[in-house]
Amino acid sequence: MSSPKVLFGFHAVGVRMKTAPKSIIEVYFETTRRDARMRQFLERAKEAGVRLIEADAPRIAKLAGSHGHQGVAARVEEIRDTRTLDELLDDLEEAGVASPLLLVLDGVTDPHNLGACLRVADGAGAHAVIAPKDHAVGINATVAKVASGAAETVPYFMVTNLARTLKELKARNVWIIGTSDDAPNTVYQVDLKGPVALVLGAEGDGMRQLTRKTCDELIGIPMMGAVSSLNVSVASGVCLYEALRQRTPPKAA
Repeated sequence: MSSPKVLFGFHAVGVRMKTAPKSIIEVYFETTRRDARMRQFLERAKEAGVRLIEADAPRIAKLAGSHGHQGVAARVEEIRDTRTLDELLDDLEEAGVASPLLLVLDGVTDPHNLGACLRVADGAGAHAVIAPKDHAVGINATVAKVASGAAETVPYFMVTNLARTLKELKARNVWIIGTSDDAPNTVYQVDLKGPVALVLGAEGDGMRQLTRKTCDELIGIPMMGAVSSLNVSVASGVCLYEALRQRTPPKAA
C-alpha cells in the first residue's frame, strides 16, 4: 500500500501525524483560520515535532489540488507496506485471526467512492481492501481526504488478476461472497462469521462476469423503495457491518 505525496484535511493529516510523524516533510496551514479545531491541530503538530509553514488558502488549494482542504495540507514521504496479500494473511494467521474479513472492489474508479469504502472498512474492522490494477482507482490525495485517515490504516492491495486472486483466497478457505441484485438470498440470510471476502462491483455495471462466476455465493441487499441500488460505499457499509454484527459476541445480561 502506498500513500500520496500530499495529504490534506484535518483527519488525513492528523492520522499521519499520529501514526508516522517522521514521514511528514512539512505541514501548511491557513493563517486566517483561528478556530478551536485549527488551534488543537496546531498544538498536536507542535507536539509531534513537524515543521509548520504559514500559507494562504490559494497556496494550500494548489498544493492539495482541491479547495476542500480545510486549511491544512502536508507534504509527506511515501509509506509502503511491502507485504503481499499472502504475507498479510500469514501474519493474521500467526496472530490468531481465524476469520479474516476482506472487502473486494471490482471496477470502482471514483476516488470519493474508494475513500468512503476505505473509511467504512476501517470502521468495521476489515483486514484489507482488494482491487484490480485495471479499472480501479489507486490511493491519491482525494481518496486519503475522503477516507479520513483510513487510507493510512487499511491495507489496499491492487492485484493484476482479480479472478486468480479470488481463487487463491478460496485455496485458503476464504468464502467468496459477491453482491448482486438478482441474488437468491440477502446479506442477512448468510453466515459471515467465517473467513469471508465480500465482493462489490461498481455502480451501474456491477461485478464483471468473470468475477461473478468466481464467487462461491451471491447475496443481495433488500431495497424497499423506488431506488434499485445503493452507492458502492453504502453497500460496503451494509455488508461489512452485518459481518461485524454476526462476529460480535452478545453482551452478558
